[in-house]
Amino acid sequence: MKIQVIHGPNLNMLGIREKNIYGTMSLESINRLIGEAAEKLKIEVSIFQSNHEGSIIDKIHDCYNKYDGLVINPGAYTHYSYAIRDAIAAVSIPTVEVHLSDIQDREDFRKISVIKDVCVKQIAGKGYLSYIEGIEALLHRQEEN
Repeated sequence: MKIQVIHGPNLNMLGIREKNIYGTMSLESINRLIGEAAEKLKIEVSIFQSNHEGSIIDKIHDCYNKYDGLVINPGAYTHYSYAIRDAIAAVSIPTVEVHLSDIQDREDFRKISVIKDVCVKQIAGKGYLSYIEGIEALLHRQEEN
């Protein structure tokens, strides 16, 4: 199984920005933990981060016929990027939306996800474990099919 993990805007600043919300773990540390989990699960994982909507869309498009699943933390794009939503819908790859923080316990605008309806699952509020749980959900989904 091949899974593409996509980190959206500002996630490159983890460990620096709003530590009270996102914690002190860096993106590099999260990526290392994702890689270790993938190795244990015997799956291939590629990881990508961009602060640019178009680059994220291009990466999603590039996954078509190459990956079995996507795990995406769209960051703030969660709340308004119909373009990312449409890209996920276009490639028809099972996708899990993840968030480090619990978006339902945040500001009102963060409670809305325009991405959720084109994803097989949304996982939030578990820190880096949101990513691991997302990968596991895709693996279990494939095993069931």
